[in-house]
Amino acid sequence: MSLKIRLARGGAKKRPYYRIVVADSRSPRDGRFIEKIGTFDPLKPKDAEDRFTLDVEKAKAWLAKGAQPTDRVARFLDSLELVKRAARNNPNKALPGKKAQERAAEAAKAAEAAAAAAAAPSAE
Repeated sequence: MSLKIRLARGGAKKRPYYRIVVADSRSPRDGRFIEKIGTFDPLKPKDAEDRFTLDVEKAKAWLAKGAQPTDRVARFLDSLELVKRAARNNPNKALPGKKAQERAAEAAKAAEAAAAAAAAPSAE
């Protein structure tokens, strides 16, 4: 049985509140879980003391048993220096799509042609 330390959503519509739980990876997000080890309230300011709470001893015990944190929970654990989270970087994500690149190439070609046309009469 593979275990995950993940967020389970609660709260009302457009008012999210999350529990940090240990659950079987096959169970649904808000479904059955093994143990609740903390909470996360994204509506509170980032510098608020009680934005997220975590029972550190329980988290260490579950990590020792092989539970894998999800990316968001890994960020929390990294802030408490329990797990080292590798920084993600995808430089290709910021590149424009294929069609946009084609349009930019056409625009550059048209600008080159216009500049060449403007330079040619002045050379005479």
